[in-house]
Amino acid sequence: MENPEVVIRLSPDEALVLSDWLERVQMTDLSRLVDDTAVWAPLHRIAGTLDKSLPGIFAADYAERLEAARSRLRPALDDSASDEGTET
Repeated sequence: MENPEVVIRLSPDEALVLSDWLERVQMTDLSRLVDDTAVWAPLHRIAGTLDKSLPGIFAADYAERLEAARSRLRPALDDSASDEGTET
């Protein structure tokens, strides 16, 4: 029997960065970025779920928290430089 829902697990850093990006996307002309209106409902649902799950988005130091999360999620410059010379 199939599970009727899909569950996605995110780290707190991933959730914070994704929440911020979704908020910015929703404030733009969403139809330019998302050409299928069927995609809007799940995007809004994900954004709403993240907003409810992240009390830190209303904190006074939100910008600092967001930048720290982004920094932790970005690959280190040394890692990307060493990966460029490696072929798989």
